[in-house]
Amino acid sequence: MIQCVKDIFQDKETIIKVQSKLPYLFQLAELESQRAGKIGMEVGVLRERILVSLLIYKFGENNVNTEIPITEHEIDAFLFNKPISIKTKTGTSYSGVKLIWTVDREKVLKFRSNYQPSCDMLFTQIVWDNKGALYYIPKETQIQVLKVLGSDNYIKLPPQGTNPRGVEITSTALESLVKHERTLRIEIDWIKSHIDFNPYEKWVAHWKQN
Repeated sequence: MIQCVKDIFQDKETIIKVQSKLPYLFQLAELESQRAGKIGMEVGVLRERILVSLLIYKFGENNVNTEIPITEHEIDAFLFNKPISIKTKTGTSYSGVKLIWTVDREKVLKFRSNYQPSCDMLFTQIVWDNKGALYYIPKETQIQVLKVLGSDNYIKLPPQGTNPRGVEITSTALESLVKHERTLRIEIDWIKSHIDFNPYEKWVAHWKQN
């Protein structure tokens, strides 16, 4: 377990900041990626940046490396040279969380055969108008749950002939991870704020500048 990430979940001041700011920032991310009332896929990238920014705020920019090759399917950042995966999910269910973004059948089958969790995970469950949480799931916990469930019950393959954009962790596996005794959590009340948001305002302001 990365001791410094654990500090986020044990420092009272940081816990309060996460609980108060994360709903507002994630709401901004949704507004930024929304079009015609629908939230686009890019919201995941914005949420990831928000959580990486939390790491930078807490531990300093020099200790967080975000220069991750686009071919890396699991690692989203390095903190003190230790890899971290960042995942988010809206709703009370544990389904739909991707492990790898590919639809190539050969790669999918190879992935299931060879997969071993390679890093600790920050997972956020967003439940608007209800309670959710920010979780820290150590790599060792993921390996243990994978061993207990087996890869067939840990990894959900996309149906053949479809284009679901990736391989998922099963809802059974993710629920086991978030409820594991070694998983750390910060409970969050996901209450929306009133935000007057104009996605074009900042860009128009740039055009107005000399």
